Amino acid sequence: MSAERNTFAIETRSLTKIYGHKAAVKQLELKVREGEIYGFIGRNGAGKSTTLKMLCGIASPTEGEIRIFEKPVSDPVVRRRLGVLIESAGLYFHMTARQNVMMKAKCMGITDEKSVEEGLRMTGLADAGKKKVKHFSMGMKQRLGVALALLGNPDLLILDEPINGLDPEGIRELRQLILELHEEGKTILISSHILGELSKISTNYGIIKDGELIEQLTREELEEKCQDYFQLEVEDVKRSLALIQESFPQIQAEVEDARAIRIYGLEDGAGLNQMLIENQISVYASGFHRMDLEEYFLERMEGGRQYV
Repeated sequence: MSAERNTFAIETRSLTKIYGHKAAVKQLELKVREGEIYGFIGRNGAGKSTTLKMLCGIASPTEGEIRIFEKPVSDPVVRRRLGVLIESAGLYFHMTARQNVMMKAKCMGITDEKSVEEGLRMTGLADAGKKKVKHFSMGMKQRLGVALALLGNPDLLILDEPINGLDPEGIRELRQLILELHEEGKTILISSHILGELSKISTNYGIIKDGELIEQLTREELEEKCQDYFQLEVEDVKRSLALIQESFPQIQAEVEDARAIRIYGLEDGAGLNQMLIENQISVYASGFHRMDLEEYFLERMEGGRQYV
């Protein structure tokens, strides 16, 4: 894996975008170091796509600053170092995959056909032949979009929901491609609502909520925060909590719903179950679990844990 570097591939300062009277992005301070795979997470409407469009120069910020490799995003040098797949890839449906890539290469002033063939090969489209894009599956169109983004061998890739429409095999292939590009030293900013897949490739994460970046953390920091917990489903939550607090004062507990309690810092699950049963409380289910990225994200969207 590529070594961690200290310079920023992306840095924003007070980045803001206002549509009418609504702020879609508010005072964003995004920092992506060179060589990272940065997973950008947020619900629909949180400001992910608006942020990515500003980073690529597709949309102009209302205020704030964007620097790509320590230069303004408008710098022509930056444009050549940036590969983008945001929403529609701008495909020509009456053309083949190769013709699409050749067309974009000509627009970029790229005359070396090897780079065209390499992009098609890396995205698994080298054998698409004369098949026109209008007959492609959604997954094939996504892969063609990535091939277009790879033209010119960019140092930074910005990919918005690149695995949309892919079948499991296509997802696996794209995951492997992203990891290979990372090994080559490329920086990759990727947004996706499939958090389980992001967790397999990302080295860093940013979580956006209502236009505000509420957290940035490394994979290691996420693993530390994704604690093991003991989940209980019981007949009487209120009485169970009181007994747990009295018998296990060192642990933290939170109410999940009308029947469920989540407990952190517990080692003896069997002992806790026995204590509740001895106090005539029915335990319907119990067991140890490990929080994953999706659970952590949902928790942050709800404002964090409330311990009892």
